[in-house]
Amino acid sequence: MLRTGTLQRSSDLCTNAYRVRHLTQPVPLIIRPRRPTDRRSRPHRWHDAVGTLLTLQAEYADWLAALPNTLRASPTAEALNAIVDLDLASLADIAPPRSYGRD
Repeated sequence: MLRTGTLQRSSDLCTNAYRVRHLTQPVPLIIRPRRPTDRRSRPHRWHDAVGTLLTLQAEYADWLAALPNTLRASPTAEALNAIVDLDLASLADIAPPRSYGRD
């Protein structure tokens, strides 16, 4: 003969198993590496970016010069011409302000 309250419900068994499983095992730590902060000044980053643009423009000019004559009228050649025709030398001449009162 069963007394009232002696049977456990299946939901109680599930929650007990959950508690046993999750409370006895340590919680895994999730370590997310952070990106290193860029500590260069804005003018230094500006000059680096302009230098990168000038380098890329020279590479695109070499690519355009190496294209065969059959591809000179292609969309790729038009895009390369647009990049080569940009006047990036004016960007190199710009000297951005250093900061508050340091000009």
